[in-house]
Amino acid sequence: MSLVIDNSTPFILLQDKGRFGCRHLGVTQGGALDWVSMGWANWLLGNALDATVVEVGLGAFSLTCQRDGVLAIAGADLGATLDGQPLPAWGAFRVRSGQRLDFAHPRRGVRAYLAAPGGFRGEPQLGSVATVAREELGGLHANGKALANGDQLHWQGDALQMRDMPRAQTPDFSADARLELILGAQIGDFSGQSLFDAFNSQWTVDTRADRMGVRLLGPKLECRTQSMISEGIALGAVQVPPDGQPIALLNDRQTIGGYPRLGALTPLAAARLAQCLPGATLHLVPTVQEAAHQEHRKAVAGWWNV
Repeated sequence: MSLVIDNSTPFILLQDKGRFGCRHLGVTQGGALDWVSMGWANWLLGNALDATVVEVGLGAFSLTCQRDGVLAIAGADLGATLDGQPLPAWGAFRVRSGQRLDFAHPRRGVRAYLAAPGGFRGEPQLGSVATVAREELGGLHANGKALANGDQLHWQGDALQMRDMPRAQTPDFSADARLELILGAQIGDFSGQSLFDAFNSQWTVDTRADRMGVRLLGPKLECRTQSMISEGIALGAVQVPPDGQPIALLNDRQTIGGYPRLGALTPLAAARLAQCLPGATLHLVPTVQEAAHQEHRKAVAGWWNV
């Protein structure tokens, strides 16, 4: 074995890039909510960027090392320590057999990503190890369950590298998020006042937030569309139900939905939203597909140009 879990919660999950090509079966995408932080955690060790990691939501997670090795952390600052000594929120570090790794509670952000050489072992289902509890898919035991006390994690290779995190690439999770949103098919059905409010108001992250979606609290948005045929739901889709409070849908979203949509958050914006605690404030920023595509390419190029 490589690591044994001493304390876990329902928010501690094995994740990778998720499942693609199977939504016609009613199977959702799943995968790391903050795919950017997952990528950097793997990059720090020279792994494939989508190698399987542990998504540590909100902390309260402890492990004991069973062998010497190298691990890496990226994403939220959850007060990680190794034998009581603070670890950087973004960085690779050496571990020795018998040492204890602890994640306490959120300081900045929500989810940290723990990477190991070659990624953690798991049994792929539909091409992915990603844990989706609702569908009972993925995870350590291929049953959709979170990691539990006593579970044993094994990594799949030897450390190829121990890289330093580029300071310029480290996001600031303490600042108010500005989330770019690609305008959607029903955008013309919202009132002019609602469109003004959507992009000129401060929104607050509700306590009703999970891996499926995040409800935003703010001005009531009104749409002329009373009913519509359900459509496929993309990552980041921002639906507006009758109460006028938008819901941004994330990796574990349903595959179809029938509420009108303002549009969809870009993948970068969806990753940033995944690091917003309830009560955090944010702004929606309208964009178009080509501009979003350029920003996405720029972000991905960051892994190859450092």
